[in-house]
Amino acid sequence: MVIIQLFNIANIFVLPFWILMILLPNWGITRRVMESYLPFVALAALYIYLFINSITPESAQALSNPQLADIARFFSDETVAATGWIHYLVFDLFVGRWIYWQGQQAGIWTIHSLVLCLFAGPIGLLSHIITAWVTKKSTSDTPLDPETTSPSQT
Repeated sequence: MVIIQLFNIANIFVLPFWILMILLPNWGITRRVMESYLPFVALAALYIYLFINSITPESAQALSNPQLADIARFFSDETVAATGWIHYLVFDLFVGRWIYWQGQQAGIWTIHSLVLCLFAGPIGLLSHIITAWVTKKSTSDTPLDPETTSPSQT
């Protein structure tokens, strides 16, 4: 029962950070909150607790020489599955924070990438990389100089 409660708490714990980055990205409080590493410390501590409680000799063997079938069996245990899920939460939030700060520093629109990162981390990351590239490409094009492009007058 404790594992289920920790799983549920972790899922709720990350939501305010995502909400701030997605809905209130330019709010001063959002910037201050997202400067902190404390959310990651808390999630990492939970991860360590769950990780320690999920390691058995069999699971250590499966992790030392990963085979898909062994990993599938390993993740069928609720504690292991919760540990893996916390792993996703920590890294998705960390990548989301990076996307957020990239957007703040470079003036890149990030809402779509953050939403995608919340639900499918790597897709959100790819979305941000493409958005940043397109934004950079579109803003780095220098406008044509009318003096050099217009026909000369005689």
